[in-house]
Amino acid sequence: MFWFYGQKAQTSPEQQSQMPVYSYRIVQTYPHDPEAFTQGLIYHDGVLYEGTGLRGRSSLRRVELATGKVLQLHPLSRRYFGEGITLWQNRIIQLTWTSGTGFIYHPETFEKLGEFTYSTQGWGLTHDNKRLIMSDGTDTLYFLNPDTFEEIGSIQVKYQDKPVSNLNELEYINGEIFANVWQTDLIARISPQTGRVLSWIDLTGLLETQSRSPSYGSEDVLNGIAYDELEDRLFVTGKLWPKLFEIELVPKRRIEN
Repeated sequence: MFWFYGQKAQTSPEQQSQMPVYSYRIVQTYPHDPEAFTQGLIYHDGVLYEGTGLRGRSSLRRVELATGKVLQLHPLSRRYFGEGITLWQNRIIQLTWTSGTGFIYHPETFEKLGEFTYSTQGWGLTHDNKRLIMSDGTDTLYFLNPDTFEEIGSIQVKYQDKPVSNLNELEYINGEIFANVWQTDLIARISPQTGRVLSWIDLTGLLETQSRSPSYGSEDVLNGIAYDELEDRLFVTGKLWPKLFEIELVPKRRIEN
């Protein structure tokens, strides 16, 4: 069962659509902190940067890929619920959920360099080398000026001409926006020009049921996409997951739109 347009659907995108749907092959499995409520994930210069959430537990981290060891951690004030992160021109930018406040950090020292504000909720964050791209849990993606953080545009994300809501963590990969759809095992691949869903990635079964956290009910969902551009590697994980996966996308169905 999947969530689309804010409602339950009994069928998968593969059954409903006339567009490509991808499954996966696990290339490598790495340890991941099972206490990390993953909200944002970046791969850069051989390490992972991770933004985590929950009040009193939100943080910005540098993480060793091979071991999952946290190499550096900057805790957020208890008043903030950490959300998505991205790396823009030697600055790490981190959103918060409902505070309307974002933070700017030095990528090596995690020294806070500044703050900015926005009028929506903050969920996911990435960039296309020109603009920041932000999600707020709705069907809208916002484009921000990376220097002033002013909103300079937006797109509505649609699948079969219907809005796709609950857009969460984001990663810009080879001209497409990859977006986790909250409370599903799906990643939407979105056109940044039109907002149209170009294809789906179905990661059902990636983390075994027995590996999910019994303490958080339905909160330990798929969330976290990182891309190694130099080696063309795709990494995914989830909130409170004990594992992080490098995956290769495998076509399940190839049908012309």
